[in-house]
Amino acid sequence: MNYDVLIVGAGLFGLTIAERLTNVAGKRVLLIDKRNHIGGNCYSEFDSATGIECHKYGAHLFHTSLEEVWQYVNQFTTFTNYVHKVYTIHDGVVYPLPINLGTINQFFQTAYTPDEAKVKIAGQAASAPADPQNLAEQGISLIGKPLFGAFIKNYTAKQWQTPAEELSPEIIKRLPVRYNYDNRYFQDTYEGLPVDGYAAWFQNIVDSCGDKLEVRLETDYFTDPEIQWLRKNSILTVYTGPIDRFYDYEFGELSWRSLDLEKEVLDVDDFQGCPVMNYADLEPKYTRIHEFKHFHPERRNSPEFANTAYASDSGKTVIVREYSKTWHLGDEPYYPVNTADDRAKLAKYRARAAADAKVIFGGRLGEYAYYDMDKTIAAALAKFDELKSQL
Repeated sequence: MNYDVLIVGAGLFGLTIAERLTNVAGKRVLLIDKRNHIGGNCYSEFDSATGIECHKYGAHLFHTSLEEVWQYVNQFTTFTNYVHKVYTIHDGVVYPLPINLGTINQFFQTAYTPDEAKVKIAGQAASAPADPQNLAEQGISLIGKPLFGAFIKNYTAKQWQTPAEELSPEIIKRLPVRYNYDNRYFQDTYEGLPVDGYAAWFQNIVDSCGDKLEVRLETDYFTDPEIQWLRKNSILTVYTGPIDRFYDYEFGELSWRSLDLEKEVLDVDDFQGCPVMNYADLEPKYTRIHEFKHFHPERRNSPEFANTAYASDSGKTVIVREYSKTWHLGDEPYYPVNTADDRAKLAKYRARAAADAKVIFGGRLGEYAYYDMDKTIAAALAKFDELKSQL
C-alpha cells in the first residue's frame, strides 16, 4: 500500500486521528506502535488465570462532559453505568475520597453540618501564608493543616518521591472538598467503562477504517528500515511519542513521573471491597491498590463470565500495587513533572517542531501534557479539523 499519512503511536490520539483520516478524509494510513498491542496506556487484557479484565498500565476510567467526545466514542463501544469511588487508608482507618462531609466528620469524630464544616476548614486554612511557596503551604491554604497532613502530604510525597515542602505549589492549585456526602470521584456528565473492555473498543476503531488503515505493531519509528525510508521521503507524520526523543534529546530530557505496577492473583474472592484503595501514609511504599474485579460488577454471576473469577465465591481475585518513581531512560513516561526547567526545554522543542511542516505532534507524550482520555480524543478531533483543509 502507498501511504498518505504515517501515525506513530496507537494510543487514543493516534487511533482517533487514524479513524478520521481514513473514514472522513479517505486517506491511506500506516499506524505503527512499538508495543505488541494498540491502545497505549489505556490497554486492558483478560487475565489468563482468572478471566478478570486488568488494565495493564494502571486504572483508566472513562468520564467526560464533552458532548462531542461522548457522541464520538459511542460509535465504537457502549459503556456500563460504572461510577468510580475511591477510598484511602490513614493511620489504619478507611476514609472516602475526595474529601467530603463524610471524610471530615469521620476524621474529626463529629457531626458537622455543611456550614459548620466550611467554617471549621476555613479556620484551619487561615494558618497558611498568604502567598504559598510550596505544595505544603498551598495545600494547607486550601484544606487546612490537619486534613492536608492526613490525606495529601505523605501521599503526594510518595507520588513525586519528594517532600511536599520541596514541591511546587502549582501541582495542587486546588483540592476538591465537598460539603455534602457525595463521594463520586468524578463529577462529569458521562461516566462508565466499555462493556466489552478497552481492547475491544480500540479494535472496533481499527476495524471501522477498513483497508485504508494498516496497523503494524512491534515497529520502532527510529530503527525500522521501511519507516526510516518513509521518514526520509517526508511523508506527513503524526507523532505521538515523546517530543524530546524525536529530536534526539537535543535540548535535554524532559522529566516524567513513572510507575511500577506489581500484579498478584490472590486466593480470595474479594481483597479490599472496592476498585481502588489509596494509602495516604508514607508506609507502605505503594500509593494505591487496584482490584480490577470491582470495575465490572455487572459481570458478577453473568452467564458470559460463569467460568471466571467474576462468578460468585470464585475464590480468586487480581490486585495491582502501584508504586510511583522518578522516570529514567527506558521507563514508561506517565505524568509530566513540568518544572520551570522542563518548560524552558519544551519551548525550544516546540519552536523546533513549528519548523517541521511534515510532522504533527500530538497526545500526552508529543505535547508533554497530562490529558484525561476524553481530552486526548478531543485534541485529536480538533487536530483533524485543522488538518483536513490541508489534505
